[in-house]
Amino acid sequence: MSMNTPDIEQIKRAVATTLHEHWQLYVGEGVVLVILGLAAVAIPAFATLAIEILVGWIFLISGVVGLITTLRMRQAPGFWWALVSAILGIAAGAVLLLRPLSGILSLTFILIVFFLVEGGASILFALEHKRELSGRWGWMLVSGIVDLILAAIILSGLPGIATWAIGMLVGINMVFGGVGLIAMALHARESAPSSAASVQ
Repeated sequence: MSMNTPDIEQIKRAVATTLHEHWQLYVGEGVVLVILGLAAVAIPAFATLAIEILVGWIFLISGVVGLITTLRMRQAPGFWWALVSAILGIAAGAVLLLRPLSGILSLTFILIVFFLVEGGASILFALEHKRELSGRWGWMLVSGIVDLILAAIILSGLPGIATWAIGMLVGINMVFGGVGLIAMALHARESAPSSAASVQ
């Protein structure tokens, strides 16, 4: 058992050193998230519509690609299921693009699931950092808790808040996530040199 302890310590130091060496990337990502999040909060209806149109294009393009692939491989097993799947993708994309407001409620339900999953993952990520690095994991923990609260807010306000909820709440999520990344990156910049010194 004692042989495993130095290995764990080496891994901790290696992670801390890596975070220290690349802390600027995390700060950059955090700043971009905060800026985009503030923009989405400032104009939530526009952000909601933009997200819905993006999803519509994703469905449409994936459906067209799936249809072309399916028609070229008619002899492959599951042809009819693949054909139905491709046609559904094209139909869903077309509806979202031609009547964007009709798809917003569906996307709102997807957003609820996203916030629940991301909130849980952020909390587990923060607790892992607490055990391994003792960094500013509290910001990531707060970010995860906020995600869970946002999911509850959306669910309790449906369907009335669907038209602006996606843009507003995605913006809030991005701001908190960005602040969490910036805080952890700045902590890594400050603490890694002492970790590296202790290795020598």
